[in-house]
Amino acid sequence: MGAMGAAEPLRSVLWVKQQRCAVSLDPARALLRWWRSPGPGAGDPGADACSVPIAEIITVEETDVNGKQNSSGKWQKMEKPYAFTVHRVRRARRHRWRWAQVTFWCAEEQLHQLWLQTLRELLEKLTSRPKHLLVFINPFGGKGRGKRIYERKVAPLFTLACITTEVIVTEHANHAKESLYELNIDKYDGIVCVGGDGMFSEVLHGLVGRTQRDAGVDQNQPRAALVPSPLRIGIIPAGSTDCVCYSTVGTNDAETSALHIILGDSLSMDVSSVHHNSTLLRYFVSLLGYGFYGDIIKDSEKKRWMGLVRYDFSGLKTFLSHHCYEGTVSFLPAQHAVGSPRDRKPCRAGCFVCRQSKQQLEEEQKRSLYGLESTEEVEEWKVICGQFLAINATNMSCACPRSPRGLSPAAHLGDGASDLILIRKCSRFNFLRFLVRHTNQGDQFDFTFVEVYRVKKFQFVSKTAGDEDSHIEGRGKKRFGPLCSDHPPCSCAASSSSWNCDGEVLNSSAIEVRVHCQLVRLFARGIEEPPRREWRS
Repeated sequence: MGAMGAAEPLRSVLWVKQQRCAVSLDPARALLRWWRSPGPGAGDPGADACSVPIAEIITVEETDVNGKQNSSGKWQKMEKPYAFTVHRVRRARRHRWRWAQVTFWCAEEQLHQLWLQTLRELLEKLTSRPKHLLVFINPFGGKGRGKRIYERKVAPLFTLACITTEVIVTEHANHAKESLYELNIDKYDGIVCVGGDGMFSEVLHGLVGRTQRDAGVDQNQPRAALVPSPLRIGIIPAGSTDCVCYSTVGTNDAETSALHIILGDSLSMDVSSVHHNSTLLRYFVSLLGYGFYGDIIKDSEKKRWMGLVRYDFSGLKTFLSHHCYEGTVSFLPAQHAVGSPRDRKPCRAGCFVCRQSKQQLEEEQKRSLYGLESTEEVEEWKVICGQFLAINATNMSCACPRSPRGLSPAAHLGDGASDLILIRKCSRFNFLRFLVRHTNQGDQFDFTFVEVYRVKKFQFVSKTAGDEDSHIEGRGKKRFGPLCSDHPPCSCAASSSSWNCDGEVLNSSAIEVRVHCQLVRLFARGIEEPPRREWRS
């Protein structure tokens, strides 16, 4: 039996699964360990030692021992055993987490109470964990499984962790967004959305919009400094793609996401705003796509009766049509960002690139504020024009089960930049080669007709929008001089596409986009690097 002061280790001999084990708790390392110890004394841990960080313990419960004294040998000699159960996170394959439990037994009530009290005191110090959550469930998204997934896989875990919830099952489009504008959200520790990427986008717009309204910020002003929300968003994946969840956790698994929420994980993420004529159109966190991806989403909206297969049908139809679009892209390179889109360094938990990029962006903004560096008006913008099959801007890798590395494998979640991908006019065969690269390990930017830039702002004007949006094009000519100076005149017939903005259609072909660094926080920690033994398997 061990004793323990305020920060002294606790070590005792307890029983686990009818085996005599040494159990240690080191508050300084915040680690609970146990290992088999058949001989006298606790002994030292061997290769079979088990451990769990205190931060990954869900809760500790006193265990009812009635009717459980069925063992033989020394175990049977316990006149009145006492037990407590530690509910914890267990890591499974492919970034999935599982709820697990281990029960410790002893013969002394005083020792039993010491362990219970010590573990509970350590858990109470974890102040980042949520206690009261607002939950939105989309009963229609994906395959209509949202309500069932929440009730079967998530709600029991929240109850175990003593998290109280207020659940709203959405009844129509923008129900969650409208609720976030009307409810008193100060009483919650976070917002949880159960559904797909569309449901997350709705909650994002509601939370960001409510925060700006309360702070007196005009969202229609493209250069407005948006205020981050103090509330985190949790995503329980129940959609058809769940790109945001996959790119931030590494898997689309409801139990894994629920455990991240319970542990109070926090991950800051960039949000980009899309404006037209000084009017906010939408925000996006994953993909803004013109041309190929815009045509797919616009065509699929007309075929909702087909279900999820409509995306494959519209994708094939759009590929065969092989439309290209003429326009001008002007962008401001993200000089503050660490790394590049082709450096093969993906965003991972505790990402150095995101942390360092945010720090350098803040220093850059301070220099601009005090007049020590050029301001936005005279920053060095780049201009590219021509015929494009697709123009994509990604704030994250946009990974999903179909494309495990995503549209931009080295895009970072919180570096204050977006990867701008330009696919120029090429043959149908070459475009197919480019698309296939999204499903394998090849460098998808290693084509002469593909260009990628890391940017913090960009504008696009289609040729057909020249008259409609002459003020933007005029401003571009004034700022950048003659356009298309280093490219021959475009030859295709003038036409325009739509924008795919995180799955929603935007019909304006003249837009301004700005990245807002780490504007929102998720209940996540980023994709963790797998243990070395998984690399060998």
